Amino acid sequence: MGDESLLVSLSLPDFCLAGAVIGCLYALLASVLVIRFGRRPRTASAVHEPVTVLKPLCGVEPGLLARLAPFCRQSYDGPLQIVFGVHDRADGAVEVVEQLKAKFPDTAIDLKIDGRIHGSNRKVSNLTNMNALARHDVVMLSDGDIEVGPNYLVDVVASLQNPGVGAVTCLYHGIPRRRGLWPQIAALSTNTQFLPNAIMAMTFGLARPCFGATIALRRETLNRIGGFAPLSDCLADDYALGEAVRATGQDVTVVPELVGHACVHESASELLLHQIRAAKTIRSIDPVGYIGSVMTNPLPFALLGLIAGATGGVLAVAAAIICRSVLCFTVEKVYRLPRQPYWLLPLNDVIEFAVYIASFFGGKVSWRGYRYRVMQDGSLVQDSHLGRS
Repeated sequence: MGDESLLVSLSLPDFCLAGAVIGCLYALLASVLVIRFGRRPRTASAVHEPVTVLKPLCGVEPGLLARLAPFCRQSYDGPLQIVFGVHDRADGAVEVVEQLKAKFPDTAIDLKIDGRIHGSNRKVSNLTNMNALARHDVVMLSDGDIEVGPNYLVDVVASLQNPGVGAVTCLYHGIPRRRGLWPQIAALSTNTQFLPNAIMAMTFGLARPCFGATIALRRETLNRIGGFAPLSDCLADDYALGEAVRATGQDVTVVPELVGHACVHESASELLLHQIRAAKTIRSIDPVGYIGSVMTNPLPFALLGLIAGATGGVLAVAAAIICRSVLCFTVEKVYRLPRQPYWLLPLNDVIEFAVYIASFFGGKVSWRGYRYRVMQDGSLVQDSHLGRS
C-alpha cells in the first residue's frame, strides 16, 4: 500500500505537467487553424431573395436598440422583413421595438406578442409563435444578443444558394457590453475557448455545428423537418435544428464571417450559471469529446503541477500563459477585435476549469429566470421560475 501511494504521489505532478504540455501545443495549433479559417474566401454573389429574420427577445439588456438597428441598415437589395417576438406585453423589449419602428419606418418590422408556450424551451416557443408572421421563403433565426455588420445578410444568403446547402450558420466572438469584470471574462471566454475550440473541431471533422447566433434556411426545409415543434423541449435547440436539416440529406454551412455576441453579465453568479448551462449543453451533444476538452486548457494543469511540487512547475505556468496569450492575440488580429484584456486570461482559465468540473454535477440548468432539469436525452423539463437572471 505504501509503495502504491508513493507511485500515485510521484505520478500526479508528471500527469499535470503532461496535461499542461498538451494544452500548450493545442493552443499553438488552434492559433494556426484560426488564421487558416479566417482566410477562407467569402461567397461572392449578388443576392436579392426576400428574407424574414426572426429575432426572439426577452427583456431589455444594455445597448439593445443599438444592437438591433444594424439589422435595419443592411446592404441587401432584396425585400427584408424583421419579426420580433416576446411572451409578455409588459416585456421592456416591446418599447425598444417600437422605437426601432419609428427610427426605420421604411423597414418591414413586425412584433409578435404571444404568451403561448409549446414546450419547455421558451425561446423555441417564441419562435413558433413568431413564425406565423413570417412572409418570405428564406427564414433567418438570430438570437437577441447578436450584433452584425452591414453585409451580414448578403454573406449568409449567398451561402444558402450553394448546391446541397440546407442551412447556413455563423460562429461568433464575444463583446463586453456592460461595464465591469464579468462581461470582460465572458467575452474573453468566448474568444479564447469557444471560438478556437469550435474551429479546431470543425477542421478535424469532430463537430457538426449549428449555432443560434445565426441559422438561415428555406421555408421548404423548415417545413420538411416539422417546423420548430420537434425542438420544443431541446436544451441544444440550435444543434438539433442542424441535425434535422442534415437528416434531409442537405448540408449545414458555416460562413467565414463572424457575428458578435453581446456579453452583459451583471455578476459572477450570472456568468457561472450561463457558462454551466453552455457547458452542459455541449456535454449533452458530445459527451466523449467534452471529456477530452479538458486538455485544451493548460493553465489549470500547470498550476496543479506547481502545487504538487513538479519540477519545472513555474516554467509550465509561464508557458501556459504565453501560449494562451498567443491564441488570444491571434483571434484578436484575425477578426480585428478590440484589444483583449490579457491580464484576465489566468482568471478566465481557472473559471473555465471550475465550470468544466461543475458541469458534471447536478442535472439542472438556469436559463432566463427559469430552472430546468436536463434529462438524459438532452430534453428540458421546467423545474421552477426564479425570476429574471
